[in-house]
Amino acid sequence: MHLMAEVRDADRQLTQEAAGRIPPGVGRLLSAVEETAGSSKLWCGAAVTMTVFGGRRGRRSAVAGLAGLALTQLLSNGLGKQLIDRPRPPKEWIEHDEVEDRPDSSSFPSGHTAAAVAYTAAVAPAWPLAAAVCAVPAVLLAIERVQSGAHYPTDVAAGALIGLGGAWLARHTPHLVRHWL
Repeated sequence: MHLMAEVRDADRQLTQEAAGRIPPGVGRLLSAVEETAGSSKLWCGAAVTMTVFGGRRGRRSAVAGLAGLALTQLLSNGLGKQLIDRPRPPKEWIEHDEVEDRPDSSSFPSGHTAAAVAYTAAVAPAWPLAAAVCAVPAVLLAIERVQSGAHYPTDVAAGALIGLGGAWLARHTPHLVRHWL
C-alpha cells in the first residue's frame, strides 16, 4: 500500500509541476499538436503522406501504423477506459484555463498517447526515419496530456505501454494467425 501512496504523490507533484512550469509559447505548441492529433487526424495524415511519397515501404509502414493505432484504440479506449474509471486530475492543481477543455471520460489510460506510440512503434521496423519523425509529435503529445491537466503521468505511461503492445500485435498478428492455422 505504501508504494501506491508514493505513486499517487509522484503523480500529483509531476502533474502540478508540468502544468505550472511550461512557458506559454510552449504550451500553445503542445495544444496545437494535441488538436492535430485529436481523432487520430495527425496519424491518418502521416499514413497518407507515407503512402503517397514513400513507395512500397511507405505503404507497408502506413498500413502497419494504422493497424497498430486501430488495435490500440480498442485496447485503450474500448477496454482500458471502460474497466478503470479514474477521474481526471483535480482542476485546482492546474494553474491555466486549458483544464476547462478536457474530456469527461476516464483519465486512465491516455488514449492520445497510446495512439501516438502505437503508430510510431508500428512504423519503426519498416521505416525507422519516418518513425523518428513521428516520434517528435508523439513525445510532445505525451507531455501535453499531463501539462494540460487531462492526465496523470501514470495515465500517459500506461498509454505508452498499451501503444507498444498494440504496435507489437499489429506487426505480429499475421504471423500468429498463420502459426495457429
